Amino acid sequence: MTSDVSSALNPLVATLIANPAAPAITDAVIRRAAQALPAEASTRWLDDGIAVDLVFTHAGGESPRVVADSVREAIAGEPVDVIVQPLLGRRKRLFLADMDSTIIEQECIDELADFVGLKDKVSAITERAMRGEIDFEPALRERVGLLRGLPVSVIDSIIAERITLTPGAVTLVQTLRAHGIYTCLVSGGFTLFTQRIAQLAGFHENRANLLIVADEHLAGQVEEPILGREAKRSTLHELRDTHNLADHETLAVGDGANDLAMLGDAGLGVAFRAKPAVAEAAHARVEHADLTALLYAQGFKREEFVTEPKSES
Repeated sequence: MTSDVSSALNPLVATLIANPAAPAITDAVIRRAAQALPAEASTRWLDDGIAVDLVFTHAGGESPRVVADSVREAIAGEPVDVIVQPLLGRRKRLFLADMDSTIIEQECIDELADFVGLKDKVSAITERAMRGEIDFEPALRERVGLLRGLPVSVIDSIIAERITLTPGAVTLVQTLRAHGIYTCLVSGGFTLFTQRIAQLAGFHENRANLLIVADEHLAGQVEEPILGREAKRSTLHELRDTHNLADHETLAVGDGANDLAMLGDAGLGVAFRAKPAVAEAAHARVEHADLTALLYAQGFKREEFVTEPKSES
């Protein structure tokens, strides 16, 4: 399979997206963006001041990523994200999301480490791993080892008191579900967190690493094999095949180096407020908007959003 939908006979769409909390797309911004496109574009508002599509037909050789870079340069200084892709096939049927610093605003392992006074040390390792400076798997083993003896009960406290869903997370997942799109939370973190977060946001399923517990305390070990970079990619492939989908029908989002393989193989891989190397490598990136950007990128209008969790399975 391939992840490309040919743009030779397919119009492209450049979607400008601002944070819903701070509408920033004006007629002037649209004019500047349109001037950077390689062909004349038609305009379609998705949400006034927040998201707009610029649709154009382009027979040239520039890739969507190159066109997006040109538009970003043209509107430099504006808090507006730019995603360029083929118009055909932009609506996806499978969605995979990273958890830490993507669906939630924290890194769960760092919050666990805070309970044993090691947050600074563990956070430094986390940051290096997410930047791709050190391998994810040994870094995870090292960090989990530092948590040995921590009562499992603190996880409930952390989720209740410290973990917050990223703005737009519930709306994103619930809207996708309402439109028949399968959703999976896939994390290099731990099932003790993903099970709860998946339920709160509304994901169909979740996958993560299993912390080994002995006498209601963390044993300082994680069950092997570790779910890391390659396992995330394998999950994408498995679910794609299970649902009989083409590559271009898949969407993935993440922020760290261990998300790169998954983002690269998805039809649209989005780096969300990501580490520099991840933002540079991904098909698209979101730096200003919240997670509803992934809905606008698929052409959803604001009135199509579903904002409340559903109780169905």
